[in-house]
Amino acid sequence: MELRDAQREVREVYLAGSVGTLISAVLWTVSAAAATWRSPRTGAWVVVIGGVFLFPALQLALKAMGRRASLRPDNPLGELAIQSAAIIPLCLPVVGAAALHHLEWFYPGLMVVVGAHYLPFVTLYGMRSWYALGIALITAGLMLGAYGPRVFALGGWVGAALLAIFAVVFAAAAKRQSGGAK
Repeated sequence: MELRDAQREVREVYLAGSVGTLISAVLWTVSAAAATWRSPRTGAWVVVIGGVFLFPALQLALKAMGRRASLRPDNPLGELAIQSAAIIPLCLPVVGAAALHHLEWFYPGLMVVVGAHYLPFVTLYGMRSWYALGIALITAGLMLGAYGPRVFALGGWVGAALLAIFAVVFAAAAKRQSGGAK
């Protein structure tokens, strides 16, 4: 399978990443709300535990939409998807260590990790707009961590907003690719 064909299949199956990004935005929103109105610990656990279920939730959502929910076995980009997904749990100890030093660094640290995790999606999807999301999350995380107010949930809300904006961007890309058909 040629790279362009593999990327086209990734875009088609996962609707250019729009559904997964929307699910992530919802998760970050619920987490930020829990951190705001319950406790920082609750908010952190919501996003960490919820993150474990992101891919199964994506598959369930795609199936509920009547769509195929996985790549063909001969698509070599399936391995890249797995490798990029491994970035987040491998980096969570660093985020945790940062939060032990400054509790309000939890979400900014997570934004940097999630943003870095999205950079390989440029190759996975064949869409340069994934650079924009990755860089936006990384930059916002670094800026909030260095200069932001000492408000724990702020990074959760900012991350949720960025993910929601890009879910719309990716949905528009998916619509363009399908020729405007639903």
